[in-house]
Amino acid sequence: MSERRRPAALLAGLCLSVATLFSAAASAETTELRVSAIPDEAPTELLRKFEPLGNYLQEQLGIPVVFQPVSDYAGVVEALGSKRLDMAWLGGFTFVQAKLRTGNAIPLVQREQDEVFTSTFITADPDVHSHADLKGKSFAFGSVSSTSGHLMPRYFLQQDGIDPDTFFSRVGFSGAHDATVAWVESGKVDAGVLNSSVWEKLLEQDKVDTSKVHVYTTTPTYYDYNWTVRGDLEPELVERIRAAFLALDPANPAHKTILDLQRASRFVPTSAENYTGIEEAARSAGLLE
Repeated sequence: MSERRRPAALLAGLCLSVATLFSAAASAETTELRVSAIPDEAPTELLRKFEPLGNYLQEQLGIPVVFQPVSDYAGVVEALGSKRLDMAWLGGFTFVQAKLRTGNAIPLVQREQDEVFTSTFITADPDVHSHADLKGKSFAFGSVSSTSGHLMPRYFLQQDGIDPDTFFSRVGFSGAHDATVAWVESGKVDAGVLNSSVWEKLLEQDKVDTSKVHVYTTTPTYYDYNWTVRGDLEPELVERIRAAFLALDPANPAHKTILDLQRASRFVPTSAENYTGIEEAARSAGLLE
């Protein structure tokens, strides 16, 4: 090749490289939003709660929004880490796990009540009025990875000087909040703990026999649930998702239906710093190395 022709060839090569980069960038754009949630309730209930929200997000974003159920809490974290999910409804502890697993998970929004969340301790034993009354009896948490069904109740028990693994005769994990209620009501365990919001919902739906089961105490407040996205989603899409959640207005009847299913008065911005206390509690409880 002559010296005269070499610059032209170099320029052509450069143009081809730039075109390839633009092509790759275009192909990397999100064409559908893959969404899931920690399975803290029955799969049919999670899908029922999400469907109106999914339709709303699809309208706001202009791309398909697909709900992908998972079998366990760890599956949600792994799916975010392996980029098989774009967004997920996580508990505070699962968010901490996702942040550590991915290095860049972004908590977008939480419900107003997630700033002051609590867990509810229940029993079917009329003689139980405090933790002390359960010494030597059986107890149920929800999922091992549940913030409100395991981590924070365990942490607060430890703060009260109770090691659940030695204080109770047997500790079981029901896998979900509604399952914990069923265990307690049926007598499978003497007591258990669950998400206070789910407890209130079950009461409203008459799915608890209150002649058998009663609340004996609740935890102090803590930060819990949020909607989290992968940190490598396009920034513009991330902001549009956040804006869609923040635009949900309880004064709008269609929006109120969505908010009611999410048990939310409205959504507010959140940040990773809000979950520092959850991470510290998890390390204190020996659930994180």
